[in-house]
Amino acid sequence: MTSAGIERSRPERARLWWEIGIVLALSVGASAVYSILTIIRRVAAEAALADQSAALNTSQSTDEWVDLTYQLVGIALGLAPVALALYLLWRPGVSAFSRVGLDLSRPARDLGWGFALFAIIGVPGIALYAVGRMLGITVAVQASGLGDYWWSIPVLVLSALRAALVEEIIVVGYLFTRLRELAWNRWVIIGAAAVLRGSYHLYQGFGPFIGNVAMGVVFGWMYTRFGRVAPLVVAHLLLDIVSFVGYPIAVALLPGIFGTA
Repeated sequence: MTSAGIERSRPERARLWWEIGIVLALSVGASAVYSILTIIRRVAAEAALADQSAALNTSQSTDEWVDLTYQLVGIALGLAPVALALYLLWRPGVSAFSRVGLDLSRPARDLGWGFALFAIIGVPGIALYAVGRMLGITVAVQASGLGDYWWSIPVLVLSALRAALVEEIIVVGYLFTRLRELAWNRWVIIGAAAVLRGSYHLYQGFGPFIGNVAMGVVFGWMYTRFGRVAPLVVAHLLLDIVSFVGYPIAVALLPGIFGTA
């Protein structure tokens, strides 16, 4: 019997594995593959990791309005795998949002836990990045490459929201649900999902890999304890907003750590 209380036949289990593979291949799984290839290339390069950089939220055009259009379209299309995962989890009489705990049934508690997780993960995360840079195992991450436009900050916030929804709904809400249906052990699920989370951040170096694995363990335990992905989305959103919007300030204050190579 699975944790969901349903004994699944071999064809049903095979179908679930195919489904998981397809969802991951269209989202974070593909990112993980490219990230692993990238870190291999970075390690093999003549330049040390500390002298390399990775750019996020880059400009797509020198024309302001063309760039804005590309940014918004990219964010919208990036949410398609999230919609697919939720669609696959939907059951008659039970919405996928309630199954993964992304509804408005407990807004105050979700926000409170989200801010608490942000505080618990955020400060150590920044410290780990700084230590990784000093040890030479983390590349310089340019968190915002957009121009100085009126829409730059709103777009960065939307980009942060996309990342939060993609990672927390797919890696936690969807994947945990399916692996429980396959009768996986709780801690095996937490560990596997944490390693997956770390793997698609490997392009940033080994420091972010370690940090994201640790974050995945904390987030995974929280989800298995309370069954709600909403606090994780809130925490992730806050983390990325601070990273994306606060990047220029960090570079100005600590150029040796946050500056590019």
